[in-house]
Amino acid sequence: MTTYQRIVLASRPTAEVQPDNFRLETKDIPAITDGQLLVRNQYLSLDPYMRGRMSTNKSYAAPQALGETMIGGTVGVVLESKHPKFAVGDTVVGTLGWTEVAVSDGTMLRKVDTTHIPPSAYLGAVGMPGMTAWYGLNQIMAPKAGETVVVSAASGAVGSVVGQLAKLKGCRVVGIAGGAEKCAYVVHELGFDACVDYKAGNLAADLEAATPDGIDAIFENVGGAVFDAALARTNAFGRVAVCGWIAGYNGEPTPLDNARFILTNRLTVRGFIVSEQPELWPQGLAELGTLVATGKLKFRESVAEGLASAPEAFIGLLKGRNFGKQLVKLD
Repeated sequence: MTTYQRIVLASRPTAEVQPDNFRLETKDIPAITDGQLLVRNQYLSLDPYMRGRMSTNKSYAAPQALGETMIGGTVGVVLESKHPKFAVGDTVVGTLGWTEVAVSDGTMLRKVDTTHIPPSAYLGAVGMPGMTAWYGLNQIMAPKAGETVVVSAASGAVGSVVGQLAKLKGCRVVGIAGGAEKCAYVVHELGFDACVDYKAGNLAADLEAATPDGIDAIFENVGGAVFDAALARTNAFGRVAVCGWIAGYNGEPTPLDNARFILTNRLTVRGFIVSEQPELWPQGLAELGTLVATGKLKFRESVAEGLASAPEAFIGLLKGRNFGKQLVKLD
């Protein structure tokens, strides 16, 4: 093996992401020097935040550079090492991007144990999405037993973990998802108390029926009409963790008619970026890993095959076509 493939950002999308925004390249595998290691990736993580990085709009992180390997989480195996902390055969998690092979100096790379946890889970329930769920629930929403928690994008990699963790705390948990199949999974497999299908056309009425005692805490992944409906059901002193705003990722307007409830119900609304809380990751990942290893935290994956499938899989993710965590399995 002397060459590898990678996908770079070829152009910035003007509205919806298109396949020609990406370019597949073949490169020679570089030699490593002292302090470096060579990793062959097994899985790539596809996540909504990547859409924001493709734009030059002001955000919490620098834009993805044109002509460079597309950003993204990875799990892989060390092929060669001249780094004292990593050995050939180690399974490592990092952010090496949309590439089959990568050279690393070990920064932001961590070894993981795959004895009881599959490698792919370290990009989902025991990775960044899981930590996002853990942080938003525990540090912002802080629900008490008996309170009602609402989670949008409930069948996704983050929302599914939020709901299960809230159930473990004794909460009533209501999901919002797109389609009867996803809602059935959220209730019957993940154990949510109810799930509202926003595609059914009765969002406000169905959410009211599912939250007879109002809403005490919201984990918001979507924004727009979904968030607006939840705001109208909030109780006094409710808490809102704003994790994502996927309804507006392509520049669509996302007006809120019910923003007045932030005032009248004295809500605490906080956006967050989980990578800015590194001091809490060891605790959160340890808890999540134990729950997955013991079968108390379930997860589902959508897996696209081969690096070349990444652009279409990513576009599908932004349109809600995935079911659970979206991954790309490399050959």
